[in-house]
Amino acid sequence: MGMQPFPDDWDTALVLVPHPDDPEYGMAAAVAKWTAAGRDVRYVLASRGEAGIAGMPPERAGTVREAEQRRSAAVVGVHDVRFWNFPDSRIRDTPDLRAAIADAITRVAPQVVITIYGGPEWGPGMPNQRDHIEFATAVAAAFDESAHPARWLFENGPDPTHVEVVDGYVDLAVEALAAHEVYLSVLDPQTPVLEQARRQIAAATAPQPGFGDQSTVGFILKRDRGVSAR
Repeated sequence: MGMQPFPDDWDTALVLVPHPDDPEYGMAAAVAKWTAAGRDVRYVLASRGEAGIAGMPPERAGTVREAEQRRSAAVVGVHDVRFWNFPDSRIRDTPDLRAAIADAITRVAPQVVITIYGGPEWGPGMPNQRDHIEFATAVAAAFDESAHPARWLFENGPDPTHVEVVDGYVDLAVEALAAHEVYLSVLDPQTPVLEQARRQIAAATAPQPGFGDQSTVGFILKRDRGVSAR
């Protein structure tokens, strides 16, 4: 079976990720489309990204990155953004993390849960971060163990099973990623922040077979009512 359109029969989605900027690198255009249609999308982040800015003390970096994430989320219509205090770069699939995820699913009661890609590689020679892998594993486990599971669990990543067409929302996604201004300016001082954002969003919204020349965001179905999809 080929790629399918992202489900349409839902009104609340919970996005669970380990770090600031994780939603913006892949799914921001889809989120902008959903909120523009009146859907409720909420973000929960396991850390404040305090280890993510080279040369900046963690306590300062965490404050900067939290503020940038809130500004970024507002660009795409997300105003419920919550942060936990799991340690950036040392996030592991622990009982405490699973419990926090399960509590968030119960609190929000979404139909859709979306998390970061948990596979070993984004592509050949492009290894995934351990934080991402461990966090995605914890999300799947908490989803399975939840007394009130959502209908679907998706990861945002390569080789999608489902896509959301996002024509008209790519510019908002660029603006959202560019809101991580300090982070991006330190990550690549030689490339203007807006250029970095445009390049990344172009890659994240590339057309997919069967959807013509339209911009798309890809998602991997991991669970449908608790049944493993892949």
